[in-house]
Amino acid sequence: MAPIVVPGQLTLRTIRGRNGPFTVGRLTTHLGVFEVKDAELEQYPEGKYDGEFIIRYIFPKAYPTGGGMRFEIRANLDGMTLNGIDSLSRDEARSFAAQDVDPLDEEQGAQPAVTPVKPSAPSKPAKTDPALDQASVNPLVDTTPLGLDTPTPDSTAGFGSADSEDAELFGILWPLDESVKLDSTIDRRTLRAQIARLGELGYALDFKAQEWSRQAELQPA
Repeated sequence: MAPIVVPGQLTLRTIRGRNGPFTVGRLTTHLGVFEVKDAELEQYPEGKYDGEFIIRYIFPKAYPTGGGMRFEIRANLDGMTLNGIDSLSRDEARSFAAQDVDPLDEEQGAQPAVTPVKPSAPSKPAKTDPALDQASVNPLVDTTPLGLDTPTPDSTAGFGSADSEDAELFGILWPLDESVKLDSTIDRRTLRAQIARLGELGYALDFKAQEWSRQAELQPA
């Protein structure tokens, strides 16, 4: 089907699973009620969002849960415009299945693949000069090569480690600007790590602009 734009309400619920918290959604429109598990939703806090939604396609989905099978109709979104947010009532929160499958497990399989690591054979100790062995255990013997200064622990410990890890995590988005728009088409696990790290760095999501900002706060409904 060609993408269509419909008004509706998207209800998001945060569920804690074995991979940590994950977000599932339910879209209510005049066309019907659809489950939504797009990676884009990982960024948004739990609540009810009114707006307009671009539905790319609708499809049936079945998966095992709780010793049986669960069937649902899902909608895949191609974009959305959100106008406001309300809190979930207790009944609305309970309407989501507590045993809902994490989309990450759906994408990667219920059991993560583990590559066995063969233990390496113990290597024989290399023969060394007895005089060097004696020097290595004698604190009065200086074994530093001529012209090379020994760095102190404080001068190298942790240098650039945080920046290098963030650069690897965010890729082309690094260094981060005051406003950051995440790419939801990347690996879902990486996306979750980016979201968590942005929170640690003092960013908050502006759901109307659909981007993260150092100064942004959730707008009142």
